[in-house]
This record gives sequence, C-alpha cells and structure tokens, in this order.
Amino acid sequence: MKITLNIDEALLDRVVEITGSATKTEAIHYALREIDRKSRLISVLREGLGASPDELRSMFDSASDPIGLRAAEPGAPYGTHSDPAP
Repeated sequence: MKITLNIDEALLDRVVEITGSATKTEAIHYALREIDRKSRLISVLREGLGASPDELRSMFDSASDPIGLRAAEPGAPYGTHSDPAP
C-alpha cells in the first residue's frame, strides 16, 4: 500500500543504518514489526502466563546461569535475524 507520510528524515536514516535495512521501506516495516512484537510481549507478560510467582520460580533450574549461556553464544549483528512473514 502506498502512503504519503511526514517522517523525521534524520531519524529514518538512523533506523536504516541501525537495522541494516536496504531501503527506507524495509526499515519502516522492521520498526513496525518490532513495535508490534514488543506490544504482544508486554501483553503476555502482564497476563503472567497463569502461574504464581512460586510456580514461575520453579520453572527454572536454580543452578543454571542464563547470562553465562548467553555470553557464550556468538551475537548476530542487529537486524540480521530472519523475521517471519508479516
């Protein structure tokens, strides 16, 4: 769909660079998907997954170190992951 928008050009240029998008349209699509993803994540977290705080604590191994595991993984450059089709 074609739309005419008044967008802060400097902001859009920064988003294109940060995301590694090839086009401004791609950067806008990426930003919109990220806002949608964040909103859905917040909704899920607010619902609490239907578990009590004690149940949530018991779902994780207390001996695990998720930060340590994350540090051992190679990081992908920002915006290079494959997004599911919108």
